[in-house]
Amino acid sequence: MAAPASTPPVETVVRVLSRDGASIDLHLVYPADGARDLVLWLPALGVAARNYLPLARALAEHGIAVALHEWRGIGSSDRRAGRTVDWAYRELLIEDIPASLAAARKALPQARFWLGGHSLGGQMATLFAALHPHVPAGLLLVASGSPYWRTFRWSCGIALFAALAPWLAAMCGHFPGRRLGFGGNEARGLMADWAHSARSGRYAITGMTEDFEALLARLQLPVRSLRLCDDWLGPKASLQWLLGKMPQTPRELIAISAADQKGLPANHFAWMKSPQTVAARLAGAVIVRPPAG
Repeated sequence: MAAPASTPPVETVVRVLSRDGASIDLHLVYPADGARDLVLWLPALGVAARNYLPLARALAEHGIAVALHEWRGIGSSDRRAGRTVDWAYRELLIEDIPASLAAARKALPQARFWLGGHSLGGQMATLFAALHPHVPAGLLLVASGSPYWRTFRWSCGIALFAALAPWLAAMCGHFPGRRLGFGGNEARGLMADWAHSARSGRYAITGMTEDFEALLARLQLPVRSLRLCDDWLGPKASLQWLLGKMPQTPRELIAISAADQKGLPANHFAWMKSPQTVAARLAGAVIVRPPAG
C-alpha cells in the first residue's frame, strides 16, 4: 500500500445541476499531485455530504480522489421534501448520481472511477452499478446491506417500521426522520421504495421498468465490503443478503472491530469521526487493482 501523502489535499466545491433542475454542492477532495483513482461517495440516509470530509481527506492521503455526493433534500440540496415536493429512488438513480458523476469526471478526467457508499449509499451504488456495469471499476461498501426485515435481530420491529413508514410519510407529507431519529426528513416516494425493499427483500423501483434483481445477478464488478462488528443497523446477515444478489461478483469482506478502531465503537456511525482505518481498507482495494486498460 502506498505511504500516506504529506501534502494537504486540494478541496473544492462544485455546484451540480440535475436534468430536472435540482442542485447540490459536490465536494471534491484530491491529492495535490493528482490521483489515478476517483471515488464517487454516496452517503447514508439523511446524512449530509460534509460529514464525510474526514473520510475524503483520509483517502486523499492514500492518493485517492473523492467526490462527495449530496442526497436530494439533505444538506446543500435546494430541495426539501413536502406535500408538493416528492421523489423516489428513480430520481436519485437517473437524475442526481449521473449529474455528480459527470461533474467529478470533468474535474478529474484521467482518473479511474470507483463507486462507493455508506449504508443506503452502498445500496444505491450497487443499484447504479447494476444499471451501468461498465462505468465503475468496482464497488466500495461500508456498513451497508439490504434493509430486508428478516436479516435483523429485531426483525418484527423492522417489519412493523417498514409497514408504518410510508403511511406516516403520507400523513405528514414527508417522512419526519429528524424527529424519529432515522434518516432525515425524507420524501414519501423514497421511503416507499425503501419500505418495499425492507418488506420484500427485493428491489423494485417506482417509475422504473428495469428488473434490478436480474441486473444484479449478472453484475461482475469487484466488490469490497467493510462491516462494522458492533453495527446493529448493518448486521452481517443484511450484508450477505445484498451480496447474495450478486453471485458473479468477486468480493472481499472485511470485518472492523473496536480494536481496529483504536477504541472507538465499531458501529454504524462512530467510524466517521476517525475514518483512518476504514480509509486504509478501502484504499487497499483500489491500490491493488491493476490500472484500467
